Amino acid sequence: MAARDDSPGTGVVADVDDGAAGSTTPSAPSGGEAAGSPAPPAASPGGAPDVDPSLEPDVFARGCTSRLLLQDVTGRWGALALSALHQGPARFNALRRRVDGVSEKMLAQTLQALERDGLVLRDVQGTIPPRVEYRLTPLGGTIAERLTDLIELLEASMGDVTLAQRAYDER
Repeated sequence: MAARDDSPGTGVVADVDDGAAGSTTPSAPSGGEAAGSPAPPAASPGGAPDVDPSLEPDVFARGCTSRLLLQDVTGRWGALALSALHQGPARFNALRRRVDGVSEKMLAQTLQALERDGLVLRDVQGTIPPRVEYRLTPLGGTIAERLTDLIELLEASMGDVTLAQRAYDER
């Protein structure tokens, strides 16, 4: 059953499906497809039509789906959203305040991609108005822990980075 999510303050209106996460309904073949023939690989949400889901995970292979996952995780907003959620579940606006500089649209798209990847769960509570909270899945927590370690290493290394940048710029 689909419901509307008009959570106050999120600026995001989305359809909520109370079915199993990640479940999809197969579509009937279009006029150009023969019944029983394999459908061509669908374009990913990021628009990468050359992705081959049958490839073994290898981020160095151009058509591998793991490359898209790496892009979602390590992209500017994905890494920050995962790291922010590593601190605990949060509502949309709390995440937006924590990830300073992200627009509502980009945060919504990022959270949708991470939810699709199985890293984030979107919990819509049946209150009026609906309350939506985001939290990490176990896999999302494992990845966020490593991202948070990387962020802490980068922040601790900023003195060395600044010196290297100055030396480079003075050449």
